[in-house]
Amino acid sequence: MRERVLVAGSTGYLGRFMIKELKERGYWIKALCRNKEKIQLVGHYVDELFIAKATNPDTLNGLCRGIDCVFSSLGITKQKEGFTYMDVDYQANRNILDQALAERVSKFIYVSVLNADKIKHLQIVKAKERFCEELRGSDVEYLIIRPNGFFSDIGQVFKMAQRGTVYLLGSGEYPGNPIHGQDLAQACVDHLDLASGEVDIGGPEILSQNEIAAQAFEVLGKKEKILHFPLLAAKLFLKVIRSVTSVKTYGPLEFFLTVLTMDMIAPRYGTHTIRQYFTELRNGKAM
Repeated sequence: MRERVLVAGSTGYLGRFMIKELKERGYWIKALCRNKEKIQLVGHYVDELFIAKATNPDTLNGLCRGIDCVFSSLGITKQKEGFTYMDVDYQANRNILDQALAERVSKFIYVSVLNADKIKHLQIVKAKERFCEELRGSDVEYLIIRPNGFFSDIGQVFKMAQRGTVYLLGSGEYPGNPIHGQDLAQACVDHLDLASGEVDIGGPEILSQNEIAAQAFEVLGKKEKILHFPLLAAKLFLKVIRSVTSVKTYGPLEFFLTVLTMDMIAPRYGTHTIRQYFTELRNGKAM
């Protein structure tokens, strides 16, 4: 009998690749989704669709029945419907974990973020790590995956290059090796059988922010134009918006301004390059 995997966060950037990768390796897949329309891109890979809202535990009864492993990349990427990071990145995942424990699921895999110990003061990281703490303390075998950034994140650099100017913080020399969703999904499935623990995962090439921006201009065939903002100015700006806006507004900016000012290097996995991804974006073929 094929191992049965529940995928939460199934309509997100990583979730879609995870569903495809699991199916290609012969797993039986149940996908948690808020509505059918959101999963159209990969719906044909899914064996069972469970329509519910993870933020509402009353809708989750039976979610993990017959499931061997839960994989969750569920989290807020854009603030919607009035939910906070604690509502989704923590509580919604906690609701799923409660279902998994009730059904005696064998393993729970959760996707957090690299270097969380250094940035746990950030609202999004605080919520993710609160869930990680409870997952570690639960009775289920667990695996916490810590990627250092998705290709979908650096897609913003490409969009700036399309508009003519890329804006970076500081010198732009901070290195990182973000990873393509397909490569990360493959790495996650490769690690399904690991005993409880945590795994840092990055892409195959280490580049500075300046080098990433330069590749965007090269792929577009445009003259390179990169403007650097002083770190002090960025910190002052962040301090101001924290005082005059809610976490729904400053949370995403707080996270990205922070990770852009530190080294984000993780063990290398995969084969997809940033240049290939930018070429797919230029040609309208990026998933």
